[in-house]
Amino acid sequence: MAAPMREPTFWILTALTAAPLHGYGIIQQAGQLSDGRVRLQAGTLYAALDRLVAEGLVEPDREEIVDGRNRRYYRLTEDGAGALDAEAARLRASADAATAQLRARRPFGLGTAQLLPG
Repeated sequence: MAAPMREPTFWILTALTAAPLHGYGIIQQAGQLSDGRVRLQAGTLYAALDRLVAEGLVEPDREEIVDGRNRRYYRLTEDGAGALDAEAARLRASADAATAQLRARRPFGLGTAQLLPG
């Protein structure tokens, strides 16, 4: 069984599922898809992209010059889509297990609000 995927990696791959994106586009998309929970920094993103390219999960798509600066786009590979699918299934199974445990606890008079601190 593969190790759990780091959350930034999960959101980078998720951001790239619909179309190739450049770095700033990945940052924006990951933030939007995660409801602002993940805020990627440029240095962290490019280090992660280098690692994901080396692992074969993403690949450069194209480059263009914008305002005199090189903009590289990345796309999800088939291996990347498979890894993301496996991680989504793992997260779903974890959420299902937690939900089942919470349901089992309710007969003891504890509702969801009583289970949360605060």
